[in-house]
Amino acid sequence: MPKGFTFLPSLALTAMMALPLAAETQPDASTVVARVNGDEITLGHVIATVATLPPNYQQIEDDVLYDFIIEQLVQQQLLGQQQEALTKLNALALANETRSLLAVQTVNALIEDAVTEEAIQSAYDAQYAQFEGEDEFNASHILVATEDEAKEIKTQLDGGADFAELAKEKSTGPSGPNGGSLGWFGKGQMVPEFEAAVLELEQGQVSDPVQTQFGWHVVTLNDRRKSEAPELDAIRDELTQTVQNEAIQARIEELTEAAQIERPELEGVSPDVVRQIELIQE
Repeated sequence: MPKGFTFLPSLALTAMMALPLAAETQPDASTVVARVNGDEITLGHVIATVATLPPNYQQIEDDVLYDFIIEQLVQQQLLGQQQEALTKLNALALANETRSLLAVQTVNALIEDAVTEEAIQSAYDAQYAQFEGEDEFNASHILVATEDEAKEIKTQLDGGADFAELAKEKSTGPSGPNGGSLGWFGKGQMVPEFEAAVLELEQGQVSDPVQTQFGWHVVTLNDRRKSEAPELDAIRDELTQTVQNEAIQARIEELTEAAQIERPELEGVSPDVVRQIELIQE
């Protein structure tokens, strides 16, 4: 069960006075669903509680969830009535939570206004309007354990042997059964020695033996191309996040510039004060 909703069997529903809704009455957030010693619990309290539950609880059937949440709120009300006020720690925590929720409301309003199709298109254009593409390579290789083996394979290839067939027969790498094909890759995706060999090759050319941490390679360049800019829809979520972040940051900067913010220097206060929980305990 989620934190804050521990089931307490001893606090049974006998403490709850559920009020059935009249069939002809349309319920709203103020509709009372329970009274505990005169204190009202409303449908709004139930809905707000459900809205903040973790995803796994959102899957519970409505009739079960409805009764469960009301019972938890009743139990909380019973326990809460045993206190006259919040402790200093909890009062400060509530103030922090209120501040956070108000900030979230501001952010949500900003996002709603900022994230438009035009803004997303503009973010896409800003990122990719001058996109020229990165070099990509399609290469195959034959991997063996020794330089002598690699030299022998190079000799066979120079003599007209088929690269793919020789890779299937000789290569110890995982791409061997696939004719040595590595598919398309960009710069920085292969170990430096291998990449350097690929960069020097013309299409269809076969390299001299190349040593890497994996062994000895004979490499051929099948093709090269420039990468293309992604479609807008493929990166829509990323662009949306960019638009949101920029709108939020711009608003924060605007508010900061207009605000009077003071941060007094406190003598004798070191950073470890953040751990001193005793300062807010009664």
